[in-house]
Amino acid sequence: MAIHRGKATTADQGPGQEEPPDTGAGAGTGASAAGDRHKLTALQGLAALSLDAMASVAYGPESIVLVLAAAGAYGMGFTLPVTLAIAALLAVLVASYRQVIAAFPDGGGSYAVAKRHLGRRTSLVAAASLILDYVLNVAVSVTAGVAALTSAFPGLHGERVWICLAVLVLVTAVNLRGVVDSAKAFLVPTALFVGSILAMITVGLFRDGPVSTASAAGHASALGDGATTVGALLLLKAFAAGCSALTGVEAVANAVPSFRAPAARRAQRTEVALGALLGVMLIGLSILIGRFHLQPVEGVTVLAQLADASFGHNAAFYVVQFATMVLLALAANTSFGGLPVLMSLLARDNHLPHFFALKADRQVHRHGVVWLALVSAVLLVFSGGDTNTLVPLFAIGVFVGFTLCQFGMVVHWYGERPKGWRAKAVLNGFGALLTGVSAVVVTATKFTEGAWLIVLALPLIVLGFEKVHRAYAEIGERLELGRVPQAPHRARSLVVVPVSGLSRLTCQALTAARSLGDEVLAVTVAHPAPEDRRTADALRRDWELWNPGVDLVELVSETRSLGRPVSGYVRKLGETHPGTQITVLIPEAEPAHLWQRMLQNQRGSVVAHAVRRDTDAVICRLRFRLTAEADPTVLDAAFTKS
Repeated sequence: MAIHRGKATTADQGPGQEEPPDTGAGAGTGASAAGDRHKLTALQGLAALSLDAMASVAYGPESIVLVLAAAGAYGMGFTLPVTLAIAALLAVLVASYRQVIAAFPDGGGSYAVAKRHLGRRTSLVAAASLILDYVLNVAVSVTAGVAALTSAFPGLHGERVWICLAVLVLVTAVNLRGVVDSAKAFLVPTALFVGSILAMITVGLFRDGPVSTASAAGHASALGDGATTVGALLLLKAFAAGCSALTGVEAVANAVPSFRAPAARRAQRTEVALGALLGVMLIGLSILIGRFHLQPVEGVTVLAQLADASFGHNAAFYVVQFATMVLLALAANTSFGGLPVLMSLLARDNHLPHFFALKADRQVHRHGVVWLALVSAVLLVFSGGDTNTLVPLFAIGVFVGFTLCQFGMVVHWYGERPKGWRAKAVLNGFGALLTGVSAVVVTATKFTEGAWLIVLALPLIVLGFEKVHRAYAEIGERLELGRVPQAPHRARSLVVVPVSGLSRLTCQALTAARSLGDEVLAVTVAHPAPEDRRTADALRRDWELWNPGVDLVELVSETRSLGRPVSGYVRKLGETHPGTQITVLIPEAEPAHLWQRMLQNQRGSVVAHAVRRDTDAVICRLRFRLTAEADPTVLDAAFTKS
């Protein structure tokens, strides 16, 4: 039996984090309006969720050119046909994901489609592939952007890891403020990049030849020896390499809940706009490559050569380079917009810890954002900030997700059979074939370059999902979730209060204990050393003079341990008092200032840890607030069940 929707126990919920329940039509409308302020419009969604796809035009066409360059100038002539094939696949994917958005408005993309139509285990493969793609996208985007910076300023090359981490911290901080804030922050860089690329294509189409080739001057050509034939395998490799430009297309479908109402319609508009802009830029750049008879050279990107050829080596050239650098570095934001939503769905299905499903007050899945940043930071350090170390691992996961999503939609159309379902099923089936072949080709060609890590990591992540799911199933079985419990009954209650001296805190603790239990026992831990013995005897005399009506039990500890004697005594009480509810009430002073907590001896935490570890007793942490403004008698008791 599984735990339903990740909300089975109060331990899964955090104060101030879970969205408030809808208590009625009026309340729901007000909550929805307030929540919409922290959600995306279609334009903001384009800025927040399309950076990965937009930035891919910086390396997608170049990936095609570098493969075809092996066949010399003759091979370069196939750049536009290969790009048109990729654009056709892009159109198929956009059409498919529009349908995914309509059919699965709760988000999840490939995971949601596979879960409904292909089974739970297949959906976990889709989810694992998306997680890998999103994490690698962060690392690749940040390192690529920093590489552009260090190319312009070579003196910073030795500090590239620290610069990568600084960029990651910046993007993470913006996303912790909320998805709308991240969209607003990245709207200008996105517009600048798209505008500069479209302007470059427009100007280039009116050129009869390149205005300047200064950027490529002095660099060795990467063009292969002359060839007269281009094999199908080379074209297939070029197609698979160019499909890296399609990464990020699925992000909008994964993050539908992040949009304002009507969320599905806004997400569909964003998906279409993303596909249209990406397709125009890819085809336009490929036309310019053929128009200017561009040859790839070492150390200079294809995009830089095209900017040089269209604008000349002037300020406009540097604007394109700067916009590309910024957008590459910020393309990681796509992962921060899509992955936390996917992780929240996995958490609600009991495949990830439930805290990933919690939202902060700005509609942010902060746990997902923070964990994504931490894992990405590890990858950045591991790779030494080098893009080439990470690129062989990139895009494999997204092809797996594309294929499963397309195939799942074929099953969807066959089951629903709406008007025109055959044409839609054929379209999705053709897309599944293309992306499946691309996944196999990319994995095979890059296996020895590091792709084997993805092949290994994918099943390990799926096994991790399964292990978490089994753990929640066992917890649900023990808690008898989904069943009508027995009627509650009153049990005899015994409250144990650890004390170390007489104070107002002791008085408040015993007062609270007597209100909670039928019987109260105070316990103190004593050590046999002479100086400790004198302290224990003094406490005994003062206790008898005070006479609070509660027995004081002295526990002797030979090893000066504090937690074990108390937990051992509580365990014995449970054995000698079967059927009695035992509560350990731990009094603690809460200082007025945060820094003053360093002055505390942490005795309460030590006792609570030992009791939770060794017994089944209820633990009550009673805090005595030492604030100047508030009444010092105000107490806050927090209960946790071990």
